[in-house]
Amino acid sequence: MGKVFISAEIGINHNGDLNIARQMIDAASEAGCDAVKFQKRCVEKVYTKEFLDSPRESPWGTTQREQKMGLEFTESDYREIDTYCRSKNIAWFASSWDVDSQKFLRQFNLKYNKVASAMLTNIGLLETIAEEKRYTFIATGMSSWDEIDAAVAIFRKHGCPFELMHCVSVYPMPPELANLRMIGELSARYNCKVGFSSHEIGNVATLGAVALGATSLERHITLDRTMYGSDQKVSIETAELIAFVREIREMEAALGDGDRNLSDAELAVRKKLRG
Repeated sequence: MGKVFISAEIGINHNGDLNIARQMIDAASEAGCDAVKFQKRCVEKVYTKEFLDSPRESPWGTTQREQKMGLEFTESDYREIDTYCRSKNIAWFASSWDVDSQKFLRQFNLKYNKVASAMLTNIGLLETIAEEKRYTFIATGMSSWDEIDAAVAIFRKHGCPFELMHCVSVYPMPPELANLRMIGELSARYNCKVGFSSHEIGNVATLGAVALGATSLERHITLDRTMYGSDQKVSIETAELIAFVREIREMEAALGDGDRNLSDAELAVRKKLRG
């Protein structure tokens, strides 16, 4: 089995600041992550005018529109992100929340796509993603078997390679809600790779997922959990990210290959204790 693919979910924790985004990319690269992930929305298409006009205090103003727009990067910003990630030799991709955002991302010729749990029932978006035939991570949080069946059918219809991601959409997620045996259930039902997207405090469920055969992992990251933002408190900071990746690789090594072979170290003990 290959190494678990680790995505650092920057999401909207950059707060619309390219300098913060670069520092988060640096952290993910230095920790040994395989990719960083963002979120892309066309704000006027995703939300209603009534919602966007409603009040919300934020660093950008007093309406929901100002807050949502403050978290979005421009095309120029994404070009900078693309160039910066290439310079760091780390992949980047994004979860789109509408069809226009997905089409916008095509210009960057990204290796991966992502279906967020909230978007799993957005058939038009799924069709748009699947027709690209790029390797796609599909999060299954909040979804019924019928909804997952329908999403998988779309990707198989288009011949688009995909990997399901077990996810429990609770923020933060207590370990007792992780339901990690779902990893095996998803793998058996759909005959595909299955990863784990976690919003836990600590790493217990994530390490358990590795032990149960998860092939990819996603975790929100931040520079500082006290920063503004709804996802900051369920994210891990830079030092924690380094430990997170190290522990995952240690768990992979601990799994071994399952063969009944005695190591040189154990043979030496055998000789001493058995004569």
